[in-house]
Amino acid sequence: MTHALIIGGGIAGAVTAMALQKAGIESEVFEAYASGADDVGAFLVVFENGLAALRVIDADRPVIESSFPAGRVEFLSYTGKRLGERPLAGAERADGDAGGAPDGPGPRTMRRATLYRVLHDEATRRGISVQHGKRLVAAETVENGRIVATFSDGTRAEGDLLIGADGIHSVTRKLIDPAAARPRYTGHNTVCGYTRDAKNAPDHGTYSMFFGKKAFFGCTRAPDGETWWFANAPGPELSREDLAGTTADQWRHRLAGLFDEDNTPAADIIRSTGETIVGSNSYDIASTPRWWTDTMVIIGDAAHAAAPNAAQGASMAVEDAIVLAKSLRDQAGNRRAFKAYEELRRERVEKVVAASAQMARRTAVGPVRRVVRDTVLPHRALRSEAGAADWLTSYRIEW
Repeated sequence: MTHALIIGGGIAGAVTAMALQKAGIESEVFEAYASGADDVGAFLVVFENGLAALRVIDADRPVIESSFPAGRVEFLSYTGKRLGERPLAGAERADGDAGGAPDGPGPRTMRRATLYRVLHDEATRRGISVQHGKRLVAAETVENGRIVATFSDGTRAEGDLLIGADGIHSVTRKLIDPAAARPRYTGHNTVCGYTRDAKNAPDHGTYSMFFGKKAFFGCTRAPDGETWWFANAPGPELSREDLAGTTADQWRHRLAGLFDEDNTPAADIIRSTGETIVGSNSYDIASTPRWWTDTMVIIGDAAHAAAPNAAQGASMAVEDAIVLAKSLRDQAGNRRAFKAYEELRRERVEKVVAASAQMARRTAVGPVRRVVRDTVLPHRALRSEAGAADWLTSYRIEW
């Protein structure tokens, strides 16, 4: 039986292992960290296309049960002016928590760490091996056509193929193509926080998005009353050490200052937040020329990464995992399977990266941009984003 080595125990890695199992392919997952829950403070949205892909491998229910619905999004100017609102992509085809639409529930909000946990728990329940503390440092194809992975602790593993689900700073991507460009820093730090003391919090099920003078802010309210928020703040790329060393108080002081001049609740929500604040750099990868070799292939953020504006990172990773497993099931040999996978995925994911970059440009600050944005958004931009959402979220995989 074919045996796959999956590098990376995040969303893409766990889903790939379950999809391969459904396709009759054995696998092992090797995670670099002691646990899979990096970015523990961040939260995300799994859209209906991601949920539909999880449904292919019967893994959607744990995600739905560990999340809450997101129904609408409203846009507001830094002056407090309401610019418009619309259903969040896919929400118009669902009916709250129960998922009244034939295709199931609409978008779901959850912490990234929670998504990691439920997917890992489900993979473990299915008997899939997940090893932690295994950081990939090298991989080579040996004489019998198999591939041997070497980890930083000196251990090795051998398989018929290696799947790089190791994220935006992928080691596998560099092994496939040493000339591959590094991820592009978007010029923004993305910061997330949680507070139970916020005033003027949005209604449950609504995302409020504020186009501030100096930064962009979004928030929603969980069913238990806690406000979840994020901010995209212009600033320099921070080193790993700088990110780890920045305290919640420092983030709070910096971010609140960016919104103090705005007539919105953003600054107050930030100041009401205690220690649950975490920041990261925002990156994207517009295109990776080489996705595979005879024995290695990359998926998810390792192959393509979008700025967070479209909130499709998790859903794209899940789609990749299902399509790759299906290609390996249906095609004879790694090369044909990898080629089929790339042909099915490249155009879509690069279009998502481009769409997210365009959304990021709309949130850019500056007096001219603010005037254009506040004039155009209630009309053309809202309509175009609603149309874009259809091709984003209506995607389905026939297993």
